[in-house]
Amino acid sequence: MILPVHDRIRTHLTRLLAELYALDGRAMPTVALEYPPNRTLGDLGTPVAFELARRLKKAPRAIAQEIAGAFGALEGIARVAPAPNGYLNFFLERRAFLIDRLAPAPPAPRTAARKAIVEHTAINPNKAAHIGHLRNSALGDTLVRVLRFRGIPVEVQNYIDDTGVQVADVVVGFRVLERRTVDGIRQLADSTRFDYYCWDLYARVTEWYDEDKTRLSHRAETLHDIEHGGNDAAAIGAFIADRIVRCHLRTMARMNVDYDLLTWEGDILRLKFWAQAFDVLKASGAVYLKTEGPLAGCWVMPIQEDEGSNPKSQSPKPNAQSPKPEGEREPVTDIDEEDAGEREKVIVRSNGVVTYVGKDIAYQFWKLGLLGRDFQYRIFEERPHGPLWATCSTGGEATHPSFGGAAWVYNVIDVRQSYLQKLLKQALVAAGHPEGAERSHHFSYEMVALSHATARELGFAPPPDSEEAKRPFVSVSGRKGLGVKADDLLDTLMRNAAREVAARNPEFSEAERDRIAQMIGVAAVRYFLIKFSTNKMIVFDLGEALSFEGESGPYVQYAVVRANNIFQKLQRRDGLDERGLLATLGEVPAGELAGEYGSHEIWELVLEAARLDEVVEQVIPSLEFSVLAKHAFSLAQAFNAFYHRSPILNEERDDVRRWRAAAVMYVRNQLTRALDLMGISVPPRM
Repeated sequence: MILPVHDRIRTHLTRLLAELYALDGRAMPTVALEYPPNRTLGDLGTPVAFELARRLKKAPRAIAQEIAGAFGALEGIARVAPAPNGYLNFFLERRAFLIDRLAPAPPAPRTAARKAIVEHTAINPNKAAHIGHLRNSALGDTLVRVLRFRGIPVEVQNYIDDTGVQVADVVVGFRVLERRTVDGIRQLADSTRFDYYCWDLYARVTEWYDEDKTRLSHRAETLHDIEHGGNDAAAIGAFIADRIVRCHLRTMARMNVDYDLLTWEGDILRLKFWAQAFDVLKASGAVYLKTEGPLAGCWVMPIQEDEGSNPKSQSPKPNAQSPKPEGEREPVTDIDEEDAGEREKVIVRSNGVVTYVGKDIAYQFWKLGLLGRDFQYRIFEERPHGPLWATCSTGGEATHPSFGGAAWVYNVIDVRQSYLQKLLKQALVAAGHPEGAERSHHFSYEMVALSHATARELGFAPPPDSEEAKRPFVSVSGRKGLGVKADDLLDTLMRNAAREVAARNPEFSEAERDRIAQMIGVAAVRYFLIKFSTNKMIVFDLGEALSFEGESGPYVQYAVVRANNIFQKLQRRDGLDERGLLATLGEVPAGELAGEYGSHEIWELVLEAARLDEVVEQVIPSLEFSVLAKHAFSLAQAFNAFYHRSPILNEERDDVRRWRAAAVMYVRNQLTRALDLMGISVPPRM
């Protein structure tokens, strides 16, 4: 990793500048570190002399020369050189740098960092997960992994909206359209793919509402019954949510996505979390009761817009060039759920039902440890690595982990919810917790559509003469039952990967082929879903995602497999394993690593691979994981180019062969770490 070197240089330079130029803290310039365009100029450089030039009334070149002359010795730095243009360049001690990074790492010290909560996935528990949910979980899980990589304890939560409109609609479908009882629904769930069945039923209910808007009264009645409990609708809703959540967990496990806690919205209501938050908001004037107009009887929160902004602009509506919304926590379209002139948001409807925004406010207060109340907790599911916990209202376990009360909260929710996430911050400020607002982060992202080729392969192609067929992509709508279920997409990717693996490795058993195909399929979808900027809509294409040659997860995987093959062959041929190789590097001439044979290529590889921690440091504040994906891809490209130009197994010079092998070992290790940060494992062969 490179950041410890950055820290040593900055610390040393800061102390040196204070001594040379009598600079105090306020006058001390920022020591920015950059990478010179080629290694003959240096490995790291700083323009600090330019920042000092005006203050010291000296030329940058003269200042750089003074600093270089006084720099002295620093661990890991071979030499310091002032460049003619005024830059100060540093040359690293290459042998020590690589050997240190190949040596087994000591146990990581216990971190004193405070906990972060990452809430992601949050699929409405009313039907099967779809491709848009996969982007949410891929981004959320990658955030979890990079935070933990930087030593930050993370609590992973999945919010279950078991009292919302979507569950109510499926309850209406079973009770009104199909006349089923709780026992009948349970028998159906035991005998069919329940999340798929509910997918179709949800679309039927939507169509049924569209035929006669008066039928929406069934939704309103069901929502009321679910919220108050103790009735058939509530029992059916609870059963549906439980079964669908278990389906979602199996789907996400295929993606290497895991959670610590399932937070059930119903518990927020039953434990009066909202009532307590509501009292605080009323007392602060953050919400008020409307007494006239279409929202009479509703408690509303005024929307405080940023200057020059429109709250609706933060929540894009469908148009001819964008897919129709299909996400989590979607607002109801009843009259008392509408915004009044886009200036007020209903928090409690006129019938007393709390909107999902109100529940989210209470939930955010609890996440930050500001509510003064806690859930009870039950074990939802036993797992080999420990139980998955869930909130409950009564009968919780006496002993359980400590949940909530985080220093930072990241809510992974699509871009259409941006202005509603701003309301959470607004509520925190109004309640006297501006620091809580500062520590709350909305990790937003754009929607996912399908390429026409992918839609055809998945049996979802629009009619040739339709308007949809004329668009550059195919949009989806879960309400209408139009879209790609996540498991269907994963199944197709894995079938296609299995065919490719079988063609390349006909000697594989069926079980081995399928195991490798599963790893490749997950790499294909997870890499594709994070390689684009989060502010761009994704058009998912099966062929592009699964390509072994393009910018894809399988391409990066293949680079690691290729590196592993080199070491397997070295061990078989020369009896030299990785530990044995590392033990010799202290004595082997390092001319190849030092560039004495005319090329700095393997050192370039090592230095680029070492930048992984620097890349992670960049992506956490920006929440732009495309940077991580691009880094892994460019490193894999550089390794593959090196592999074709510079032989290892057939290299006759022993010292050259060993240093090339050592560089490949380090690149392999760093690529494996980068893939793991994206939730991607490495197959034994491809």
